[in-house]
Amino acid sequence: MKSKDLIRGLALVFSFLFLNTQCFALSWTNDLRNLFINNKSIIYAVNIRSFGASDLNGDDIIQQELGDKTGTFLNAIPRLKELTKLGINTVYLLPITKTGKLKALGTAGSLYALDSFDKLSPLLDDTSNPASVEQEAKMFIDEAHRLGLRVIVDIPSCGSYDMSLERPDLFIKNKDGNAVVPADWTDVRLFKVYDDNGKLNQALVENYKAMIKMLQDLGVDGIRADVAAIKPYEFWKEIINYARLKDPQFLFVAEACPVWTNPIKQWGEYTSVQKLLEAGFDGYYGDWAGLSDLTKSKDVSKRIKNDLKISKQFNGQKTTMASFATHDQQSVIVRGGIPFWEMVLWLNITLPMNPYFLDGYVSGDSYIYRYENKKAQRSYTDDDYYFVHRGKFDIFNLSRRPDGDYKELKEKFIKALKFKYWAKDILIEGKYIQLSASNPSVYAYARKNGEDAVVVIINLNKEQKVQANVYIRNLRDTSFISPVKMGEAPIVKRGKMFVSLKPYETQVYMLNKVNF
Repeated sequence: MKSKDLIRGLALVFSFLFLNTQCFALSWTNDLRNLFINNKSIIYAVNIRSFGASDLNGDDIIQQELGDKTGTFLNAIPRLKELTKLGINTVYLLPITKTGKLKALGTAGSLYALDSFDKLSPLLDDTSNPASVEQEAKMFIDEAHRLGLRVIVDIPSCGSYDMSLERPDLFIKNKDGNAVVPADWTDVRLFKVYDDNGKLNQALVENYKAMIKMLQDLGVDGIRADVAAIKPYEFWKEIINYARLKDPQFLFVAEACPVWTNPIKQWGEYTSVQKLLEAGFDGYYGDWAGLSDLTKSKDVSKRIKNDLKISKQFNGQKTTMASFATHDQQSVIVRGGIPFWEMVLWLNITLPMNPYFLDGYVSGDSYIYRYENKKAQRSYTDDDYYFVHRGKFDIFNLSRRPDGDYKELKEKFIKALKFKYWAKDILIEGKYIQLSASNPSVYAYARKNGEDAVVVIINLNKEQKVQANVYIRNLRDTSFISPVKMGEAPIVKRGKMFVSLKPYETQVYMLNKVNF
């Protein structure tokens, strides 16, 4: 067969596949907002650049000239079944838009250095097939839907340096006439939200609408807005209303937290979580970035109660996405080993929020890369070093597939997810009840529905074994208690459980016919 005939044949095959997936897409009904608001989303975050990558010699670097393969939408498709087997129902894609190449960080550019509002990253394209990167993205999303997976896409908050040169009208200028670098994010520039008359910069608004339209045309079910708080209520109100006209179930999650401070300082206001929710966001991050620094039960409890208070203000129609282990934080394995990994797992499973897991969590990836900050032989940007944040998920380079050395963790993860589904009436519908403990380092709580409850007891001390009485009203030594996750067995007496916990140990119990 001649090469031209082969190309035409392949094009026909991919056109047929694309039309078939389009037909399937017509039958998909987005339900993500309802799922999320009711804390039923089980979210798994991936970077398409690495999700399906193949590193043949195991040096962590993707060198295509040696036969390695970078992650693309197409080689990510076969891995979607893995997520459903884990119990995941929502896949969250870190930014997939085109990234900047000038004054960049890393050899592929930060995922958050937005260089186009309506173009996908060409690095996500499988160049060996005739389909466009947009068609490949559509195939990925349609296959996710076929498997019952909803799709969230992360949208960056700032533009690349490249974009600031091409579209200066979209950016704030300092007194020297240069586009502003927000905080210490040196590879991006700050968007100009208001024009010189104090009104919304409609050029920026229309470009964000173009990004939303592109994502909705691909079949995306919702977005997570990076650093959402650096844009005002009226900006998001217009964007969200625009998106919901096409899809009322289109989810909006804000990267925002009630206690975070303003990273752009004199360049703009910092919108509160309450105002973002009033604008139409369905949820936000909880204050969990420093979980490993919390050593007292009262500090953890305060954060939970604050999230529940905000949810109550909105009649239970707003909630949180767990943020115990995101790409902005060091690996849980680095922070506290397997015990901390288990703590994060069970907090995700049992607290009243939407669980969130980062690619590599299931196998305990430390996110330590052998090429860390070394000089690169090849770069797609003007940075010829493999820039990374040590112990954090790589968003700057074409890197290996996230994977850790703790293969035994996968079984623990699946068991925990199965328990969440099995006990959904308690863990989703049940009340959150703070339990008192005699040791301030012991955080204990219950999720209760009727006479059934799940009790979780955690040692926040990462260095010392502790003992404590956990007080549970009306508990008797004859009460039915079933261990879900247990180390040393507790001693049960009237009104209390006496527990002995290793550093960072988590214990979980089912209680039946106990009124408290």
